Amino acid sequence: MAIPLSRSKPGLSVRRDGHAPVRRALPEEVPVAVVYDGSTHAVMMASPGDIADFAHGFALTEGVITSLDQVEGFEEVRHDQGIEARFWLREDRQEALSARRRFMAGPVGCGLCGIDSLEQANRPLPRLTGTGFRLDRDEVLRATDDLRPLQVLHAQTGATHAAGFLVPGQGIVAVREDVGRHNALDKLIGALARDGIDCASGAFVMTSRLSMELVQKCAIAGSPALIAVSAPTTHALHLAEDSGITLVAFARQGGFDVYSHPERITSEVTDVA
Repeated sequence: MAIPLSRSKPGLSVRRDGHAPVRRALPEEVPVAVVYDGSTHAVMMASPGDIADFAHGFALTEGVITSLDQVEGFEEVRHDQGIEARFWLREDRQEALSARRRFMAGPVGCGLCGIDSLEQANRPLPRLTGTGFRLDRDEVLRATDDLRPLQVLHAQTGATHAAGFLVPGQGIVAVREDVGRHNALDKLIGALARDGIDCASGAFVMTSRLSMELVQKCAIAGSPALIAVSAPTTHALHLAEDSGITLVAFARQGGFDVYSHPERITSEVTDVA
């Protein structure tokens, strides 16, 4: 049972000089239950596309699995009420699953709903060295502009986020969209893993602000750089500094700010750092 990514809905367009009926494409949003070995781990509101990518990326960034060979089976089951992403895991993943267990349904934009303790929210992150990884300044300047024409669902609805994967010298090679920024990044990470692409080979480009959860996902996936159109939070910056991530914000209108590890961004004239 296919669920459309958007639906045309009527409304009333009101302007200073009057009003008129209007129809607009609005993004669909459905509950997605992530189920491990028959037990629901989390319920997230998400766009109904690329669910397998989302589920695998979510499992990786939550630490339930560390590689795809720990998944013994997967199926996507669609119901009238929503979608189930069902995993069967290798037996040795039960301890990791218990450690990251969630009991509450989380709304879009809330990446920490239901976590059992503050320690789980502030879990240790790997330190990324990114030896040899460099981004040209002009690639960073173009990053969000290059992402925009690839946002098909946003072009239809004006209401979704995107996550892109920028490979130096190649541009943006993969994009995923969702109503939630965390979901969009999980979808992208899942898609890259399923295609055998190493996240350490490129930077993530986001159409949102940079929250701590996005930096956590970036570090766990192993990408050394995170670029966004909007601002980071102070805690996100703290995590990026400690994790060795190059954090780029306000990447729009021909400029950007670098808040951590600027040595990875270079130009033909001089290093940004």
